[in-house]
Amino acid sequence: MNLYFFQKINDLAGKNGFLDSTGIFFAQYFGYALAILAIVLFWRKRKIIFQAFLAAVLARFAFVELVRWLWPIARPFIENNGTLLVNHAVSSSFPSGHAAFFFGLATVIFFYSKKIGALFIGASFLIAISRVFVGVHWPADILAGASMGILSACLVLIISEKRSR
Repeated sequence: MNLYFFQKINDLAGKNGFLDSTGIFFAQYFGYALAILAIVLFWRKRKIIFQAFLAAVLARFAFVELVRWLWPIARPFIENNGTLLVNHAVSSSFPSGHAAFFFGLATVIFFYSKKIGALFIGASFLIAISRVFVGVHWPADILAGASMGILSACLVLIISEKRSR
């Protein structure tokens, strides 16, 4: 199933210059703009910025790295003849650090603002699916990373709520 969905998404790569450029932009660069936008939108609400980035960093640099250490899985470009559009180190792909980071960020924002949060979740999905498109992640990596980001955000929000009582 993982291979099937990977092929359906990644088979679109390498066939259209505009689509390839768009996929590369979302996979590698759009996340910076999203992080800056979060800071700009919530500049006066530093608690939201702190919680959002805490959830993102916790998901990416604690949970993802722990799982990668315990359960290394080769990236698609190592196991498969998919189209690789970006250079990437040979490292474990499971779970996606990008998905974990940006879904953690987006989930906290969603908690405080449904409209802005929904846009951030959509943007996080574009980043994550682009990572499959450019050939560096399996779809299961994305699902696991997104789940870790969401759970990390919930954990940060629950702990923050208990501390503020």
